Amino acid sequence: MNALYLILGSEGALADRAMNKINAQLAQERAEVTTLLAGEVIVGDIADALAPSLFSERRALIIKDLQDLDDDCKDEITRYLTNIDPTTTVIFIHKGGVKGKALLDAIKKAKPEIIACDALKKEAEKEQFVKDLFLDGGRKATPGAIKALVGALGGDLRELQQAVSQISLDAPAGAIDEVMIDTLHQGRIETTGFDVADATLDGDLSTALVTLRSALETGTDPVMVTSAIASSLRNLAKVSGTNRGSKSFELAGELGMAPWQIDKARRQLAGWTPRGIASAVAAVAKADADVKGASSDPIFALEKALATIAAARAAR
Repeated sequence: MNALYLILGSEGALADRAMNKINAQLAQERAEVTTLLAGEVIVGDIADALAPSLFSERRALIIKDLQDLDDDCKDEITRYLTNIDPTTTVIFIHKGGVKGKALLDAIKKAKPEIIACDALKKEAEKEQFVKDLFLDGGRKATPGAIKALVGALGGDLRELQQAVSQISLDAPAGAIDEVMIDTLHQGRIETTGFDVADATLDGDLSTALVTLRSALETGTDPVMVTSAIASSLRNLAKVSGTNRGSKSFELAGELGMAPWQIDKARRQLAGWTPRGIASAVAAVAKADADVKGASSDPIFALEKALATIAAARAAR
């Protein structure tokens, strides 16, 4: 595999897919992997991680959120780029934008494999994303099935990611068609991050906690739970500023949501205030950081976040 990768762009679901593929390759090569969060790096951390190995073993360094790297640490990367170790794979993850542009330009001059992760705006791009996800899981889906899934879930790639994962596991052998999408996805029968989100936003903490445990036991990634809650909260915020007399299909284009998502958010909005939504957004942001490594007990941190969010529903 290549010595350098640059995963560049703001769409987290695309970045996750790219990293999943790279991690699979690293696992095959039995590489020793070190992961650093750029915002927490201090001088010497990167240089230590990139120091030549005495045993010439296969290694990899992943630096997340490169745009947050302190200026004092950037020289450690630029120095390395002048003398790249062929036994080490370095993966830089940058959310895009102008922050850290000089370092980005230096990395690009070293000719990494660049994986673009820009937000997908066109329906055709989202449909290709879903098609690729099914193929990643060893499944094939008909064009009609892919179109139906994108139409049902709109542009939230995290939600599409979760749905594809669930449907790929549940669908019988063979190509997945539109009928299967309707049957398997309707009502989200299996426990997913969105079931946890629904119970939490309804203020039903006991159900949310039971559902969370069930979701985790059936393989749902904690990151998908925080992503689902964040997505649901974004929908609440979007819908809260609209005229309740407007039809959902009239608002769909303006809000970038499917009509059923608007109807659902309107139902969930009862009991929520702007202050409560703001508190819930802060809680899920902290939970997201916790499950990605900021907490020594991510599951406890997630349960605590559910309690905070459920309580925020009644905040005035």
